[in-house]
Amino acid sequence: MDTALVPLFVLVPACLFASWSDVSRRVIPNWLCAVVALAGLGVAIWSGGLEALGWHALHMVIALLVGMVLFRFGMLGGGDAKFYAACAAWFTLSQAGSLLLMVSLCGLGLFAVWFAVRRAMRKPIRMKPQDNFDRLPYGIAIAAGTVIAMLGT
Repeated sequence: MDTALVPLFVLVPACLFASWSDVSRRVIPNWLCAVVALAGLGVAIWSGGLEALGWHALHMVIALLVGMVLFRFGMLGGGDAKFYAACAAWFTLSQAGSLLLMVSLCGLGLFAVWFAVRRAMRKPIRMKPQDNFDRLPYGIAIAAGTVIAMLGT
């Protein structure tokens, strides 16, 4: 199988499932993060050997460490941090800026829509959410940004 097709058959469906799960349950399953990460690392080694594996793995580890710090300070959900790191496994460290930019832009758009919908429904925007469904499902932005970044590579 051509490794260029793997994102179409693995990464895109995984991102769609993560988005659905985050919207409907505000949970991105750990098993999904593991599948996405292992598939990304597998494609890296298949297409570029051990050197590529190292750069993809380094990007994933850095993304996970940064994500866990953001989680610790309440700036990002734990599932979002793990899912972003898993998606980072599909990109080399030199592509980190592109992935981060696409996810950030998608996050900005998602926030604008979420804010407008909450205002239209007369639901308050709180600094401290009362329940999980008061939180922004950022997994949508991670998924969309990842797919857009993948299409750009």
